[in-house]
Amino acid sequence: MLASAAGIGENHMHGILVAGSAVSLGMADRQASVLNDMDRFCDEALAEGSIYALLHRERDRLFPDEMFADLFSVKGRRSVPPSVVATVMVLQRLEGLSDREAVERYSFDVRWRYAAGVGSYDCGGWASFAHTVLVDFRARLAASSDPKRIFNVTVAAAGSAGLVGAKRVLDSTPLYDAVATMDTITLIRSAIRGLLKVADSVLETELRGLIGSGDDYASSAKPQIDWDDQAAREELIDSRARDGYAMLAHLDSQKLEAPVADAMKLLATVLGQDIEEGADGSFRIARRVAKDRVISTVDHEARHGHKTSARGFDGYKGSIAVDPDSEIITDTEVSAANAGDASVAADLIDDLIGSDHTGDGDSGDGDSGSKSDAPDLPGSAAKRTTKSKRTGGAKGARNSKGRRGGKVGAEIARTARAAARAANVRARRQRRRAGQTCPTVYGDAAYGSGGFLAHLAGAGIDNRCKTQPPVAPGGRYSKDQFYIDLDADTVTCPAGEEVSIRRNDSGDGIAYFEQACDTCPLRSDCTTAAGGRTVQVGRHEALLAEARAQAADPKWLDDYRATRPKVERKLAHLMRRRHGGRRARVRGRKKVGADFNLLAAAHNLARLAILGVRSDPGRTWATT
Repeated sequence: MLASAAGIGENHMHGILVAGSAVSLGMADRQASVLNDMDRFCDEALAEGSIYALLHRERDRLFPDEMFADLFSVKGRRSVPPSVVATVMVLQRLEGLSDREAVERYSFDVRWRYAAGVGSYDCGGWASFAHTVLVDFRARLAASSDPKRIFNVTVAAAGSAGLVGAKRVLDSTPLYDAVATMDTITLIRSAIRGLLKVADSVLETELRGLIGSGDDYASSAKPQIDWDDQAAREELIDSRARDGYAMLAHLDSQKLEAPVADAMKLLATVLGQDIEEGADGSFRIARRVAKDRVISTVDHEARHGHKTSARGFDGYKGSIAVDPDSEIITDTEVSAANAGDASVAADLIDDLIGSDHTGDGDSGDGDSGSKSDAPDLPGSAAKRTTKSKRTGGAKGARNSKGRRGGKVGAEIARTARAAARAANVRARRQRRRAGQTCPTVYGDAAYGSGGFLAHLAGAGIDNRCKTQPPVAPGGRYSKDQFYIDLDADTVTCPAGEEVSIRRNDSGDGIAYFEQACDTCPLRSDCTTAAGGRTVQVGRHEALLAEARAQAADPKWLDDYRATRPKVERKLAHLMRRRHGGRRARVRGRKKVGADFNLLAAAHNLARLAILGVRSDPGRTWATT
């Protein structure tokens, strides 16, 4: 948002007019003082590629005070100029400082004051301000209609300077949460304490009357018992679980205020995920791990996650999309730690996708099936999907026990393949007519899911994401050693037995070999399952097989190896500060996401400084 936007203008009192009303927005002084010796010193001492020099030179262009006018009320005293606060927030994230440390650095570090444009201490600028100003400003940004505006400004500047192309590299990194992971008894007690806290006095009295354990739930500390006594531990779990279930039963079907309903839902979630009822009617800790287990009632969106099978962490995942040529971060997303990387991939590349590929039809010349437009996608010739190592039997032999899959599911799978081909052809043709470069997306095997590959194909985007090869335990026959015929919707095993794919309504299916495995001489090399071998065939099977075939091309591999590692370096830059980098400073996915996005904005500005980006009088950006 610039000062020239409709309804916003500068008056002669250094205030801001929004629809004719003055708002409580402070304005930075835009006239440099010739007596400012600090600026002269920094002009000579700081390198041109310094972020301090970039912010000093371009601050009013990047973060004009008018850009934040919607965050302020028409009443109240004049604020610290938002351009100053935004500059401090950017440098704070770059250097991994707390709010108090950032304000202290602003007060005593001449580079920060130079970047903020407030001048030396005798020039009448803001000497200092309270650290709560940063807290308030973040809250205002989060509640606004454009919470990512600081980051978006950096991407827009890079794009205007020609630094954002049509390539994106995707990756994620763990973000450790800012809370302690709770055990079961602490989770239950904390959830009950949270419910009692938000209840009004009448409801709290009713709920406390249901407590049968004798626990007053006044303290967050664990009850004092002999933790080496198994019976005492079991009684503790049973009694607190009964307290929780009694409260849930009392609140069931009642009309509750939103805070009470949320606290009730959290208590029900904690009890349901960790507690089970034994044969004797007592409650005990379940001998399982819930799929989406809540690990803290303080930050109930944090989750257990795994970067590898041997390395776990608690918290969130931060995902980024990077232009590999300029190393500018083009988008960020934060998800729960247990979410797959591909679950947010489509959001990371939405800037590559125009609205043209989602149209109902094509206004072209009707040659959507021409070879010049068609990508190398599997379609009716999907028999290439896998290669079989046959050691016996005939290719056409049919297992008499095989059953034809659901007609609806098979039709859905065929329709999905045809729709992906048509959308890919349409998007590529429209980009070619517009003179646009075909976008390319790179990612490791975590992004090679069928759903994301279908998304790329439908948008006409070249895929450079690795796809996990099929594996089988114990060195037995893997899926790629079975012959999958998607036209006939059948699977043939290495022994030559052919069965039909049984598909569900979503188009995914499974081939069951069942009794065919009983007398098979290759059974020991194929499966140990009592019910025989099964092979899963998803609705995106053709895309996955095609992606694996493309990844075997040496040219494809050379391009992948030369491009994808650049995102690893960028993630290392983001995570080099533990506080506010790898370790989150705030709680909740929304706040962690905003903090991670601001961190990316700070590193984008540092990169723009290194690349020598400047604005010119025509309000455009260019590299020097």
